[in-house]
Amino acid sequence: QVQLVESGGGLVQTGGSLRLSCAASGRTFSMYDMGWFRQAPGKEREWVAAIDRSGDPVHYADSVKGRFTISRDNAKNTVYLQMNNLKPEDTAIYYCAASSRMKSIPTLEKDYDYWGQGTQVTVSS
Repeated sequence: QVQLVESGGGLVQTGGSLRLSCAASGRTFSMYDMGWFRQAPGKEREWVAAIDRSGDPVHYADSVKGRFTISRDNAKNTVYLQMNNLKPEDTAIYYCAASSRMKSIPTLEKDYDYWGQGTQVTVSS
């Protein structure tokens, strides 16, 4: 079992930045590829970014490429999502997730085994 707890969400103006954190506990964090997803009101949850258990490679959805950066610190059992140049359409609940499937680019919900409870990000126009 892996427990994931997100933090760092909040309200920010368009063009602003936030850094989300996801702290993991339980089984060895470095055994898992990690991902971030988001779910906007009235929409399905969508994949945002993924990072290999070693920290490289990383992958991004086209909608966030060039603005978001995923990283991890295996010594701190934490994965991060740095979000810059935020837009109103980035408003959503953001979830981190852990995958043991060893898929090259895990972008589907079914690729992940464990999920956090989510943190709200609101971008005002």
